[in-house]
Amino acid sequence: MPYEWQHNFSEASDISGASLYGKPIAKLSMWPYRSLRKKGFVGFIAGTAVMMCLPLLGLVGSFALWILLPFVLLTVGCIWYAIDKSYKQGEVLEELVFFSEEITLVHLTAGQEAKRWNANPYWVDVRLLPNGGPVANYLTLRGNNREVEIGAFLSEEERLILKAEIEHHLRDL
Repeated sequence: MPYEWQHNFSEASDISGASLYGKPIAKLSMWPYRSLRKKGFVGFIAGTAVMMCLPLLGLVGSFALWILLPFVLLTVGCIWYAIDKSYKQGEVLEELVFFSEEITLVHLTAGQEAKRWNANPYWVDVRLLPNGGPVANYLTLRGNNREVEIGAFLSEEERLILKAEIEHHLRDL
């Protein structure tokens, strides 16, 4: 699953910032799943370029090669751009930090300012809307007169499991 829990801390998290309540009790870090790693991305682009240039070998030495080559290069460049843009849009990190008297959610997106939400864990309500949000099993946290989404990039099953885990940590507080 593209998230992990941390329970042992030497100091407060840099992303969530220092809290008035001391060291965190637990921290949940979440990120979108990546099926194609950076190393695989380079291999895919190289393989695509080779496979697209293979038919051009029969045209070496002819004028037709110079007519087709820019289109092949443009196609490989567009594929590179599209996948790279997808990577940059997917650079998201969410951290849910549990303190003794506060729960903090920090949503980081590449190139944007961090979005923060905090509330007293006693009053936090974890809600799962099966068909009521932009995605199935839409998971939200309600508290401090505000409702925020959490883990929208996770799968439906992962959000179900996550809801139970968050509720368990809230009960322990």
